[in-house]
Amino acid sequence: MNESNGCDIAREKVNLETSQIAWKELQRFFAAGAAVFVASDLDLVDVAYQFSIDNKDQVALWMQSNQVALVSDQQAADWFEADAEVWAVVVKPWILVQE
Repeated sequence: MNESNGCDIAREKVNLETSQIAWKELQRFFAAGAAVFVASDLDLVDVAYQFSIDNKDQVALWMQSNQVALVSDQQAADWFEADAEVWAVVVKPWILVQE
């Protein structure tokens, strides 16, 4: 298997593990400081893949531009009050969420 094929398989695995879920179901992850917001202009699957391969440089760039950050108290409250559904994917120990 070539490296590109392995990358494609890993991305497909992340894609299959991505789903919509009620924000209220993710409260324990938020309370534990493990819920990570991903801006809507980013591809959630790509971000999750970069987390999964521990690409610290790319993640740091997204964090510097506020495209990736821990879910804020205000975001959590807004989503809770709106009974929002979010896209989510687990990349242990994180759960990445996107509106």
